[in-house]
Amino acid sequence: MAGAKGTETRIIYLTRPSMTPIDEKEEVTMIATDTPGFQIKSATEPDVSVILSFVKKLAHYERLSHEVVATEKLLQETLFGERRTAEVAIGYLETKPVGFVLFFHNYSTFLGKPGLYIEDLFVDEDYRRRGYGRALLLHVARLAKERDCGRLEWSVLDWNQPAINFYKKLGALPMSEWTVFRVAGKSLDELAGQ
Repeated sequence: MAGAKGTETRIIYLTRPSMTPIDEKEEVTMIATDTPGFQIKSATEPDVSVILSFVKKLAHYERLSHEVVATEKLLQETLFGERRTAEVAIGYLETKPVGFVLFFHNYSTFLGKPGLYIEDLFVDEDYRRRGYGRALLLHVARLAKERDCGRLEWSVLDWNQPAINFYKKLGALPMSEWTVFRVAGKSLDELAGQ
């Protein structure tokens, strides 16, 4: 598959990192990136604890730790159970997980095509500004093109200027004419009960 700037993205097989509690000889697909030593792997069920760790770190960064109620069991059921609702890719520097991206399909009636929505994109603080976040986002953008999606979308907190600047440099445009609405918890219970 062609990568950015005419580079080649290649699939290589590496032994699963030893931090994962399963047979170390199991082979998994790692996607090489333009960034030396950095690979991206689609998450599997044994990665649930790593995913939850990234979710909690992201919530801390976004000052929303109080909102995290996800557990390993919930993530296992919703990401790897019978009805999978999202996908996750984990970025590794050699064998150390340093970032992740969680995304899922949405749909545009105007385009008549599916899209991909990035729910979370996070790189550990010590590993930022090295191209890892960009590589994770490019990974999802390439999946969107492979799947014939009409667009790739995500949200960013309005105070997160470093992320806003990063996204704009990639060519993303803010959708400032739209306001996100949400119904959750008790409000969702009440609405569904009407």
